[in-house]
Amino acid sequence: MKIHEYQGKAILKEYGVPVPRGIVARSPEEAEAAAKELGTDVVVVKAQIHAGGRGKGGGVKLAKSPTEAREIASQILGMQLVTHQTGPEGQEVRTLLIEEGLPIDKEFYLGITLDRVTGRNVFMASQAGGMDIEKVAEETPELILKETIDPAVGLRGFQARKLAFGLGIPNELIGQAAKFMLALYDAYEKTDASLVEINPFLLTKDGRLIALDAKINFDDN
Repeated sequence: MKIHEYQGKAILKEYGVPVPRGIVARSPEEAEAAAKELGTDVVVVKAQIHAGGRGKGGGVKLAKSPTEAREIASQILGMQLVTHQTGPEGQEVRTLLIEEGLPIDKEFYLGITLDRVTGRNVFMASQAGGMDIEKVAEETPELILKETIDPAVGLRGFQARKLAFGLGIPNELIGQAAKFMLALYDAYEKTDASLVEINPFLLTKDGRLIALDAKINFDDN
C-alpha cells in the first residue's frame, strides 16, 4: 500500500523527523491561501500522486507569490501527470502540497527496506540525492552506502554516525544527522513499513537537515 507524500511527512513528523512546513490544497484558491499562510518568498507546489519523477513530469513547480501559486495550482490540478513510474496513461492530480521554499545546499538519499537475501532490514544512504536511485544502483552502485540492521537491537548510533560520515555531512552536523536517521528508523519500525525513502534528504545553507521528500510503503497484509 502506498500513501501520498503529505501523509508520509505527517507520520515522520510524529516520530521527530524534521520536514518542511506544508499545507494540503485541493483547489487553486486553497493553494493561494496556503502560500499566504506559509509566508516565505518562494513556495513549492507539489502534485500528490503515487509515483516518483513528478518534477520531470511538470508536477513540482516553484511559485514566487501567492498569486503565482494559484496559477500553477490551476495548471497542475486535474492534469494527467505522466512520469517514468506511472506508465503512459499517467495519474490524475487531485491534491497538492504547498511547501515552504528552503535554501538548498546539498541533497542526499536515505532509504530503509527489507533485504530479502539476508532477511534483515538495511539502511541505505547516498550522496546522489535527488536522482533516480534505481539508476544510481545500476550505474554507480559504489555510491550507495549500506548498514545491515540487527533486528534484536535496531539501528545503532555508531551505524548512523558511520553513514553520516560516509555522506560527507559536516562534522558539526554529524550528531544531528545521526539523530535524524535514528528517528527515521524508529518510524519505519513502529509503523511496520516495507519501505521508507527520503529523496532528497536535504542539507540547507543554514545548517538544517530536513526530509524534503518522503515515500512510505506498507505491506498490503
